[in-house]
Amino acid sequence: MRNSSLFRTAVLKAHREAAVERGDLFFGTHQLHRDLHPSSCLPPRRPPFPPSLRLPAPLNHRATLNAQGLGTVSGLYGETVVVPCNEGAPPPEGLMFIKWKYERDDGTSGDLLVKQAHTQEATVQAESDYAERVAIAANSSLLISGASLADGRVFTCMMVSTSNLLEYPVTVEIYKRPSALEIIDKAKMLDRGKAAVIGTCVGKDAHPAAELTWTRNGKPLIADGKAVVISSSVKTEPATGLSTTFSTLQYTATKQDADAAFACSAAHPLGAQVSAPEVFPIHYPTENLSLQVLSMGPIEEGDNVTLKCQADGNPPPVSFNFHLKGVQVPVVGSNTYTLAGITRDAAGEYKCSLADNSSIEDEQAIEVNYLDLSLSPTGKVLKKIGDKLNVTMEKNTSGHAKVSWTKDGKAAKAPAFERLTYADAGVYVCEVATGELKRSLNFQLVVEGVPEITSLTKQRADSHKVLTCEALGVPEPSFQWSVNGTEVESSYANAKATHRIRVEPAANLTVTCSVSNKLGEDARTITVSSLIKEKTQEKGVGDEDDDQSKLIVGVVVGLLVAAALVGIIYWIYMKKRQGTWNTNEKEVGTSEESKKLEETTNNHSIP
Repeated sequence: MRNSSLFRTAVLKAHREAAVERGDLFFGTHQLHRDLHPSSCLPPRRPPFPPSLRLPAPLNHRATLNAQGLGTVSGLYGETVVVPCNEGAPPPEGLMFIKWKYERDDGTSGDLLVKQAHTQEATVQAESDYAERVAIAANSSLLISGASLADGRVFTCMMVSTSNLLEYPVTVEIYKRPSALEIIDKAKMLDRGKAAVIGTCVGKDAHPAAELTWTRNGKPLIADGKAVVISSSVKTEPATGLSTTFSTLQYTATKQDADAAFACSAAHPLGAQVSAPEVFPIHYPTENLSLQVLSMGPIEEGDNVTLKCQADGNPPPVSFNFHLKGVQVPVVGSNTYTLAGITRDAAGEYKCSLADNSSIEDEQAIEVNYLDLSLSPTGKVLKKIGDKLNVTMEKNTSGHAKVSWTKDGKAAKAPAFERLTYADAGVYVCEVATGELKRSLNFQLVVEGVPEITSLTKQRADSHKVLTCEALGVPEPSFQWSVNGTEVESSYANAKATHRIRVEPAANLTVTCSVSNKLGEDARTITVSSLIKEKTQEKGVGDEDDDQSKLIVGVVVGLLVAAALVGIIYWIYMKKRQGTWNTNEKEVGTSEESKKLEETTNNHSIP
């Protein structure tokens, strides 16, 4: 008790000294008594002692009074503001109670609440609207719900312990960002070169007031007093203290502003905002026309061609005069005119002009592509083999033409037929192209002829024989055999017909193959031997072949012996004549010996 009494005495002394220093002659003990005794109902008379005051205390008691520096807390309008006590630091040792106060508008101090150290609940002492809006947090922070601009004041946290009395004043600042920006009183259109008010940008209910800036295509507009004039004002709502900023833009438009997006942005401590962009129609007269020919590609004879007269004015004009090769055609309510089924004679210069100003015009040349093609013959053509066929093609085009031929889908030369063959038959296509324009005609050539057998053959198999008959002819010929047989194969392609049968002859036969179509017929025969006789002869042929081999060997041996004998006689004769030459004697012989020698030689010569 003695320590508490000494502490209160020291505080009272400090209050009095501070009052004397600031010239407050009426300072009494009521305020200090009320601060130190929260249960007291004495009304406050003067503000608390200065926050910077720090009092020395007797060394044996160490009682001090500390007021900390002023802190700042920001809060949002309409939200709950948290005001920390001593920045949320733990309370000092020996804490007796915590008390929150606030500074009234007239500068006096008002109580809010007090919380004893040994209790969980705080006692609300406020008599104003704070009574329903204040509370204390577990860390001794003051909670102010439903913040308004009136809460922008100083709140003081006082901690009283057995050894100290500490005060922590905090300044609360309340902020509110403006509502969504909008542009009101917007212009419906702008005339080129004329100053006009585009609209007024409104940044409503903010604190502090928002600073508004106009932008064009995202870039800030700088007021120059001529083309750009910006006037701003701020209005404060008395009931809430919130501010509304108005910014009006007067602008002189050009043609380049036709697609420009205008917007306004707000600068505020709680962040920037941008309004929705606005595009304003720019009105200006037509200065130039452009005549366009609407076509997907090169114009071909027979196409529908649309002419479009495009003006650069805004709003665009809707009345024009189209000049169709010297003939003026007025068009109202549209900027197009269609030439239906254009012909080659319609090629030339076309113009369009404004209905109310013929000096503003444009022209365009139209080129019509055409291609005429004729072919003789066409369709299906029937000819006889060996006939002559004349093919003629004529073309008439608007430009250089390329001619190509195909036969049965393959590239071919231009057909010329002096003497038709079966190989000339097929489908011929003539195609002519000039630019992207193409025409084609065709004919199908069919070459007919009386069937003619080109081959009749036989081939032996193990137990039968195969007869093959081949013929040329169109239409396809039919086959007839003079014997009964089993058909093996039948085919027809490119005027060539093939027919095969299988027979088993028991005796020698003469077989006839006959072919025919609507134009005529042909026949050919072949000899077919009996299978039984051929088998018997095969064995005899084997013995006969052995005898013939022996005879050939004997003849060869006899010829070799005869040749050797002639050689020996000739050698002896030559030896005798050599002996006569050596003795310089003339060989004597009779004519009879000479004859005998010749006869002998002739008798042994090879026949």
